[in-house]
Amino acid sequence: MVVRTSSSPSTSTPAWEADPAGALARLREAAPLTQCITNAVVTNFTANALLALGAAPAMCDIPGEAGLFAGIAGGVLVNLGTPTAEQRDAAREAVTAPTPWVLDPVAVGALPVRTALAHELLAARPAIIRGNASEILALAGVGAGGRGVDATDAAEDALDAARALAERTGGTVAVSGEVDVIVDAERTARVPGGSALLTKVTGGGCALGAAMAAFAAVAEPFEAAIAASAVWAVASERAASGSRGPGSFAVAFLDELAAVRPEDLTGRAEFAR
Repeated sequence: MVVRTSSSPSTSTPAWEADPAGALARLREAAPLTQCITNAVVTNFTANALLALGAAPAMCDIPGEAGLFAGIAGGVLVNLGTPTAEQRDAAREAVTAPTPWVLDPVAVGALPVRTALAHELLAARPAIIRGNASEILALAGVGAGGRGVDATDAAEDALDAARALAERTGGTVAVSGEVDVIVDAERTARVPGGSALLTKVTGGGCALGAAMAAFAAVAEPFEAAIAASAVWAVASERAASGSRGPGSFAVAFLDELAAVRPEDLTGRAEFAR
């Protein structure tokens, strides 16, 4: 079942805020089909994370099929981690569908092929852009990128660049860091917390982009990005508390994704006009 529901916040929630708890409840009910054109290194972890969250992953990244599939999906992720020629063509097809999609500009600024593609895809107006601070600064044209996939800037340093990108695309920009910063043209939210062990597991950030695509099927982009970041913070903290290191953490994180309840997200985000 395809679900592309744009949700308004509840009457008790100011319009400039969001309701991540409600978004998680709707995602679990709808199990949105989530197409991932993503990094070859993280495909398995991303699919398992989406299943644990309650979404239905589909790793459809073949030219000739990607655009058709995007038309029936609830949300689409375009991750530039390993942008082969086939994946580049698949991404170009997928973003033409009338489906909310997430751009994850992995290592943009540092490498030329993906940087050119990211700027090309911006014209298709992603609903959400998710990246680390260095990637967001580079995508906005005010930075050179980080150290490969690693950020060399803090999330708050990218606030103005994120806002500029949000105004340019009409969507939401989520900057991952010790405190995630999420903005659209008018609103700002911060989601603190989470475990540093996420940075020791291949796919922790890439799967977050996929989660935002899943949430975008049942919530407007600002709320979708907040909900995904809040779920990641809660699940990673709980997983870390009983883990001995990255290996046990990765398994526990999937378990905790499945265990997060909507009420666990209450109060996880801080909002500002």
